[in-house]
Order: sequence, then structure tokens, then C-alpha cells
Amino acid sequence: MRILREGLAPVTLTPIRQKFSRSGSTWTIEDEDQLAELLARVAIGQSRTVERILRATGDLPARYPKGGFEGARKLLTVGTGDKTYHRDGWVFQVIAWIAAHRFDDEALIRAPQMIKADKGLDGLIIEFDSDGIAHVVICEEKATKNPRNQVKSKVWPEFEQFETGGRDNELIASVTSLLEVSRDPDPDGTVADILWNEKRAYRVAVTVGGKYASAKGRKGLFKGYEKSVLGDVARRRAETLVLEDVRDWIDCVAEKALVKIDSAEAAANV
Repeated sequence: MRILREGLAPVTLTPIRQKFSRSGSTWTIEDEDQLAELLARVAIGQSRTVERILRATGDLPARYPKGGFEGARKLLTVGTGDKTYHRDGWVFQVIAWIAAHRFDDEALIRAPQMIKADKGLDGLIIEFDSDGIAHVVICEEKATKNPRNQVKSKVWPEFEQFETGGRDNELIASVTSLLEVSRDPDPDGTVADILWNEKRAYRVAVTVGGKYASAKGRKGLFKGYEKSVLGDVARRRAETLVLEDVRDWIDCVAEKALVKIDSAEAAANV
């Protein structure tokens, strides 16, 4: 089994900025085999170990744990009666989590959920500056064949709910939990002192192909962002991963991850 070395990651980011509208980047998958390895590790419950690699503070261990294989397969498989986009959404959530580490390896980044089709926040990032918390970034991620429809009908309304404070209780609970995991000495106090209107930022990440893969296409894809989220451009982040056939590509990467899980289980039973 190949071990990923310190500081390596399968996703690279190319920054793109649309003046007065949004900031963000396009993502490129540089190494599908590395990505499959990280997917397998996260699926089996080793997101903390993977995070150390993404922060360039350690290497992946040569061995997997002794259990967790069956649950990992369920995350990476479209079972009978399951929706393909639920599995694909989970895989894309992990890719988005990896990309977040590439963007800011000093931020607190919530680990991927261990269930498919979770109804809560897709992702949460807490960024810091010299004065403390700089941004609380609310993330929405869509692995989809219809990116504009998803962005317009689902992502913008979701962000608008947070902007009006309608989901502040959910946000407060999530931020408190993430700070607690980071060993903040007083997470409740830290959260109580946050000026939410000043700290909230947003990141939408979607798979794209065809006309939305170009700069002009991106402009149309994210049209209306500045109306749903007012204020400085830094509050509006937009990320894309170009995949001409999102379902086939994710299925292929998931299969590679399943092979790694099968090999790990066989080695654990020797």
C-alpha cells in the first residue's frame, strides 16, 4: 500500500476573483489514486489522520484500523433503493473539505459527516486573524449535473436564511462544537462575543461542465450571489470542479477507494 508523504494533497486550487461580485477558485484533481486513498481513510473514520497530512504535520500510517470497513463501503456505494447523488454528494463533501485545507491550513474545518444525505450544514470553516475569529464560513456543496438550477433554487435561499438570522441557533451550536474540539478554553464565551453580522461568510462549491466551465459560464452560474449575500466580496466565495460527467467520474473514484478498503480489510485479517 502506497503511503502519502508529508504535505501532499490530490487537489490544487487556482484563484479566481470576479470584481465586486465574488472570490474563489477552480479545483483540479491532480492524483485520483491519492484522492481515493484519502476517501477510503475518511470513510473508515480516519479524518483526523488525513487532516494531519493536509496540514503537513504527519504521514498516513501504513496500516488501517482493524474495523470500520463495512460502514466505509456503505458511504462509497449506491445501495439498493439509494440515490446516486447522495453517495456523490458525500464524496464531493470530502473533496471540498480537502480543498478547504489547501486554502487555509490554519483554519478550523469541520470534518465530513459520516452519513450520506445529512440535512445540516454541508461544511463549516472558522478562520482566524490576529484579533481572533475573522470569519465563520458557511459552506454549501453540490455534486450535480444541473449546477445553475441547484445554485439558484437551493444554495441562494439557504444562504439567505443564514443572512436573516433564521438559522443562527444551528450556526451557534455548530461553531461551539468545533471550537470545543479545538480545545478552546471557553467556546461558549467565544461564541457569545461573536458579532455574527460581521463574521459570517459563505462558500458555494459545485461540479461543472460544458458552458459553466469557462470564465463567462462561471459568471452566469453564480449570478445573484451579491443580492443574496450583501457586503464585501470576501463574504462571497465560489468554487468549481470541472467534471464533464460527474456521475461516472465519482463512481470511478469511489470504486478505487473501495479497492483500497478491500485490501486493507484483507491485510487486517492476516
